[in-house]
Amino acid sequence: MKKQDRNGHRQRLREKFLQHGLSVFTDQEVLELLLTMGTPRQDCKQRARDALEEFGSLAAVLEATPAELQRVPGIGPKNAFAIKFIHQVARRFLEARLQGRSYLNSPEAVVEYLCHSLSFRDREVFAVIFLDAANGIIAAKELFSGTTAMSAVYPDRLFKEALNLDAVSLILAHNHPSGNISPSSHDINLTRRILLAGMLLDIKVLDHIIIGGPSKWYSFQEGGLMAKIREWAQGRISAV
Repeated sequence: MKKQDRNGHRQRLREKFLQHGLSVFTDQEVLELLLTMGTPRQDCKQRARDALEEFGSLAAVLEATPAELQRVPGIGPKNAFAIKFIHQVARRFLEARLQGRSYLNSPEAVVEYLCHSLSFRDREVFAVIFLDAANGIIAAKELFSGTTAMSAVYPDRLFKEALNLDAVSLILAHNHPSGNISPSSHDINLTRRILLAGMLLDIKVLDHIIIGGPSKWYSFQEGGLMAKIREWAQGRISAV
């Protein structure tokens, strides 16, 4: 593409965004504009197409490491920096938007943040959202990480963090790198242990959310599992 045509194409993309927003963009156009931030004088259309073919989706491109990105022909350190910087800005924005909001009034914002934060990780990551007495969100923190199949979670560290934040209730979350959002026996047993410990400390566990991808998730609360686990825990408490 000639320099004049390249500049005109890029300007048309910018004007398209300013007039209509991102909703009218294809994933390739979004990625192309991101790449131009790193190399503004180069044609980025083909490398955007190649990156999408390599990783399968825009979300997967954003989650790729700089080293992985640079394996795509034409994508260098400056391009990789632009992609990772924008991705981290979006993550920080979604996290900041949660703080102070009521979970009960905006559960979709919680799921949106978790899907953005935990999708396409190649290892399991266990996160906790801490809430106050009015179900306002105090903080969202990634506390543990592990293998492709399991993360090691230590309830004592989790509740130490909760007590430091004066949290009254918790939302647990972790990802399944496989994309399968069905709770495993390990997930259920872990939730039981944490909920039981929380009852002894008077800290509630409201939900456990499994993230399998950008729009794939499972809620223990909505699926009815939390009610069953609470019944089990109450029986254990009564038996002590």
